[in-house]
Amino acid sequence: MQLLSKHQRTTRTLISLFLIGLLASPCLPAQPLPSPAPSPAPAPPALPLSPFNERLEAAYVAFQAWKHAITEDPKNLTKDWCGPFVCNYTGVFCAAAPDDPHTLTVAGVDLNHGDIAGCLPDHLGLLADVALLHLNSNRFRGMLPPSMQHMRLLFELDVSNNLLSGAFPAFLTSLPKLKFLDLRFNGFDGELPDAVFGRQLGLDALFANNNRFNVSLSSKSLTNSTASVIVLANTRLAGCLPPSIGDMADTLVELILLNTSISSCIPPEIGKLKKLKVLDLSHNDLAGELPDSIGDMESLEVLNVGYNMLAGEVPEAICELPRLRNLTIAGNYFCDEPVSCLHVPLRDDRMNCIPDWPHQRSPEECIAFAHRPPPHCAADGCIVSPP
Repeated sequence: MQLLSKHQRTTRTLISLFLIGLLASPCLPAQPLPSPAPSPAPAPPALPLSPFNERLEAAYVAFQAWKHAITEDPKNLTKDWCGPFVCNYTGVFCAAAPDDPHTLTVAGVDLNHGDIAGCLPDHLGLLADVALLHLNSNRFRGMLPPSMQHMRLLFELDVSNNLLSGAFPAFLTSLPKLKFLDLRFNGFDGELPDAVFGRQLGLDALFANNNRFNVSLSSKSLTNSTASVIVLANTRLAGCLPPSIGDMADTLVELILLNTSISSCIPPEIGKLKKLKVLDLSHNDLAGELPDSIGDMESLEVLNVGYNMLAGEVPEAICELPRLRNLTIAGNYFCDEPVSCLHVPLRDDRMNCIPDWPHQRSPEECIAFAHRPPPHCAADGCIVSPP
């Protein structure tokens, strides 16, 4: 009975703190984060993982503030976010704390595909032990709260397909455990900092596509990454594909840069990416020829260079790659394609200048292109005007 009395007092204190915190707008960090109510020295727990501790008390404050910041919840996912037993809330997962196997804490939150509208309150930072935060396919607006810098155990963050905006949340680059970052299909803008690709952060997967980011391609930014998956489609990339792209050979498995306004040659060093399975450089302004070295990319399954300004012959070594299943070269000015390419299961070679091949450009288009001065590729991969 004495233990129950202590928690009744703690609950009353927490509710008072919570009501004071909600006097401010839940989306604006107007005041410092509230600290959990101090409590007397606890008695030895009766169970190895007690549902009553300071971490879960702080989580209760966080979830109640978050529920208050939600304006629509059509699937009623947060309907049961009531009472102090936060581990029973829908979408909330608890586990033993990494630093204390006898303390229960919130380890993950998954509200994917909830269609929830609202914002993310600054109180979210009270969930300091969260390792997985999955919020994709909702209608959360505003910015990621800076208090998330306290999530030092955060390993996976997925906020894709929301209405979030503002500059790239700089605090993300200081989270020591973060490996999976998915920001795609939001309204983020401004520079994507070099630190996102840095070895100190060490992301394994980066999805930043379909935002309004500006990214500078250089040997000091993108190619410094240790990520296995990099997706920057439908963003604005400045610069050229540098020869240092081969420096990612040990880790890179998927690279998608479609529709990024790259004006560049494809450096032969790209052939060093022997672990790469998917390469999509389509819908850009790439010029020159396909390097023969792509035929060295023995793991390649998907190659899409469609809708660029590439010309010349398609190297036969590419079509003989053992795992190649999808080859798209449509919308270029290639003049020859080896017969071996016919054996690639999925192939799109329309709108080129291949003689006697179906669905090609008109002879007038091909002749006009052939009379243009050939592009000159500089050492940095950029296209320069001929001398």
